[in-house]
Amino acid sequence: MVLKTILMLSLFIVPLVLINIGVVDTVGLLFVLYIAAGFGMAGVGMGVMHDAIHGSYSKNKSVNRLLSYSMNLIGANADVWKIQHNVLHHTYTNIDEADDDINTPPFLRFTPNRDWMKVHRFQHIYIWFFYSISTISWITTKDFVRMHRYYKMGLVGSNSVYRKKMAQVAIWKAMYYVYALVLPLIFLPFGPGVILLAFLSMHMVTGICISAVFQTAHIMPDMKFPKMAEDGMINTDWSIHQLETTANYSPNSKVFSWLIGGLNYQVEHHLFPNICHVHYPKLSKIVKDTADEYGIPYYSHKTFASALVQHTRKLRNLGQEFSTESPLMH
Repeated sequence: MVLKTILMLSLFIVPLVLINIGVVDTVGLLFVLYIAAGFGMAGVGMGVMHDAIHGSYSKNKSVNRLLSYSMNLIGANADVWKIQHNVLHHTYTNIDEADDDINTPPFLRFTPNRDWMKVHRFQHIYIWFFYSISTISWITTKDFVRMHRYYKMGLVGSNSVYRKKMAQVAIWKAMYYVYALVLPLIFLPFGPGVILLAFLSMHMVTGICISAVFQTAHIMPDMKFPKMAEDGMINTDWSIHQLETTANYSPNSKVFSWLIGGLNYQVEHHLFPNICHVHYPKLSKIVKDTADEYGIPYYSHKTFASALVQHTRKLRNLGQEFSTESPLMH
């Protein structure tokens, strides 16, 4: 974890330092450095902050808290992510109006429990564009909107705590924009349009990487999308619910698993989010054997490519007006 942290933070920070100290003399190098920083952002998000905010990076709470700020360093916000991901997504996986990961804009349909629109017929095609710009939304409006909504839901705290957290979100984002965009605009000998396009290319790389890795674990053909009863309850054991709504992929690729922070073992992560991802490969054998013993589903796709294909098929199916699937089951 220490080696990975140094590598991913360096992959993000070093290119931006080189950009800001003015050693970039060609447009090609500018794009190379920004795109490298984009991969670094994705690596920090998947392999460092994710474990830290779950409290699974280290047994030391101070270390976890310190490294959780790496989320803020790449333009997002750790406090918002903790509620969105740790609380809502992990507790209410694939449950409409509760899991914020499937709480999409109207032109996207990630669950059969959402109303269908004609535009959804093409979502499996245009989704990749919106995946690519997802972190642009994240570093501009998303964290403010969600912090406000979580406050209204009673998940943030008192009014004074809410105001303080909103101010912190704004300050961190301002700092990010300064070193990621404003200083390059001031000091580099290129037009604003070129620099802005290079900056956007960084986020497009990050957006595709993070969206593809996270969404292929839940928006899949075999997954269930339970609907809450009138009393707000789901008539399923929580652990079984996680197995019915989560899938692994590419379990035999050690390099790929290392690069994406073990997120190809999403089943194990959802069952044991307080365990560091470096232990998931060994843990997965125990989980699979136990699931098989009790006749509980254990979904795993051989490769990441096959998982992406299945994810696309699921999005296409959800985009159809009439489906043979039962909303309660799939």
